Amino acid sequence: MQAGRVTRELTPAQRIAWLRLIRTDNVGPVTFRQLLNRFGSAEAALEALPALGLKAGRPMQPISQARAEDEVAGLVRYGARLVAQGEPDYPAHLHHISGAPPLITMAGGERLDWQRTVGIVGARNASSAGIKMTHMLAADLGAAGYSIVSGLARGIDTAAHRASLKTGTIAVLAGGFDRIYPDENIPLAHDILDNGGALLTEMPLGWEPRARDFPRRNRLVSGLSLGIVVVEAAKRSGSLITARLALEQNRDVFAVPGSPLDPRAEGGNLLIQQGARLVTGAADIIEVVSSSDPARHALFDPEWQPEDADIAMSEPAADDKTRLLDALSATPVEVDALIAQTGIVPHAMQILLLELDIGGQIEWSSGQLVALRYSG
Repeated sequence: MQAGRVTRELTPAQRIAWLRLIRTDNVGPVTFRQLLNRFGSAEAALEALPALGLKAGRPMQPISQARAEDEVAGLVRYGARLVAQGEPDYPAHLHHISGAPPLITMAGGERLDWQRTVGIVGARNASSAGIKMTHMLAADLGAAGYSIVSGLARGIDTAAHRASLKTGTIAVLAGGFDRIYPDENIPLAHDILDNGGALLTEMPLGWEPRARDFPRRNRLVSGLSLGIVVVEAAKRSGSLITARLALEQNRDVFAVPGSPLDPRAEGGNLLIQQGARLVTGAADIIEVVSSSDPARHALFDPEWQPEDADIAMSEPAADDKTRLLDALSATPVEVDALIAQTGIVPHAMQILLLELDIGGQIEWSSGQLVALRYSG
């Protein structure tokens, strides 16, 4: 564990508070982290939310204690559990991505090697050759001791999971644990758990996946993996989004070449032209990922404060907000650059960014770059 993170199991009361906070509208992973750093605990942040929302001009209403308890009880019925960032069961590779989910829902996976993981993604309308190649890669990687990560979609994802059922596979869901998509892969999800694999999601119980939830899921597929392999992908596809996210997370990207006459090969061939590693077999992947270490290449420090930390914060000066807004634009910029430009002290900057975030005036990219949000 890195310094500053939660290094113990949350108490049941803390877990409920974390759940209520992350399920609050307009509180994503970045805002959650800011709130914990600002107030020292989820309980304190929940108490402060109404006043923060009033100040930001956006009401903030956490879900009720009863609703959070119902979600926890519902997960238990499904054999799933909530795992907080920093707890022993939290996948280590996720610590080193921006916007890591504070809480994830997991089932299974107790015997998996979460350190040696490779993601395999590709077309839903995969060719027979693509399916065959996926089976070969996943089976050979599994035999070499690697767990296979994918998104439980049709086509390449399904082939990757099936080929690694016996050696270990992790399926990342775009919806709630009880809303597996597509329906036809519900039996596969059960097979994954029955064979010691894992299902994982950051979405609440009962959440029906929407189009925008799939890129959000894809960042976890890449974040859980040492590297991402694209088997087949059109030029505009979710698999290429996953590859881009992998590059942002400093993960290795691999691609299987295909015929220039097949539209499903356009994306993979383009990735190879842009520098992705060409794959003809599992050995090409193992040669690279065997020495990969996300912790060594971490792009940022999540800066978690311990629960109940005594945090002395510098309040913003009267004109700090104006200076900050003048310095921001539609172009994402590092917070350190804003501090250097405005002279606002870091703790005051954190308070201002939190207020602007809750008010919907800024947006984050890659977790640490911030820009003004323009509507219309």
